[in-house]
Amino acid sequence: MLKRICKITFISHGSTVHTMAGVISSGLKYPKLNDLGEEELKNVCVYLEKRGVAYDNIYTSPNVCCMQSAQIVAKLFKQKAVQIDLCSRNYGEWQGMLYSDILNKEGPKAFTQTPENGESIKDFNKRVLVVIKKLIADNKGSRIIVVTSPDVIQSAIANTLKLTPENQHKVLIKPGSLTQISYFDNWSSVIYSDYCPL
Repeated sequence: MLKRICKITFISHGSTVHTMAGVISSGLKYPKLNDLGEEELKNVCVYLEKRGVAYDNIYTSPNVCCMQSAQIVAKLFKQKAVQIDLCSRNYGEWQGMLYSDILNKEGPKAFTQTPENGESIKDFNKRVLVVIKKLIADNKGSRIIVVTSPDVIQSAIANTLKLTPENQHKVLIKPGSLTQISYFDNWSSVIYSDYCPL
């Protein structure tokens, strides 16, 4: 029998004005959740409550929209969300631009390019993996929630499925969605991805 070390339920933060407009955003203080984002997280909480599963710890990325989302979830479980260093990718000069404009200008190669003053996708993936490995080590035998941004969840899935940086953008992660990954000794398994409760 396979012995799971840790199960992580990743929750993508709720919608913001930037996610709705398709704006590249990795800022920590803006934007906050909008009304739709709050509704999405309430739906997430209804789903989690119906499942009746206990979670040992709740973690959040430091972006304000992640922290707001985590507070909504933490309230359900009467816990506090612990902030961790799991920021979105640094998009450098692309910050504040539209995804569609970048793709129209650069084509598919945009997904693997490193914006000026930004972070490469490979460095981003390495950074995410380091944090996830620490979370697993600190939470052996536990079920935890990590509230974070879609690109972080894409990175976690890419690591599990061994996707190339050229392909990881093909994993759709919508705001207010849930993704679950089980971690074992030397491998991991995606249980479900991008589930949006209604």
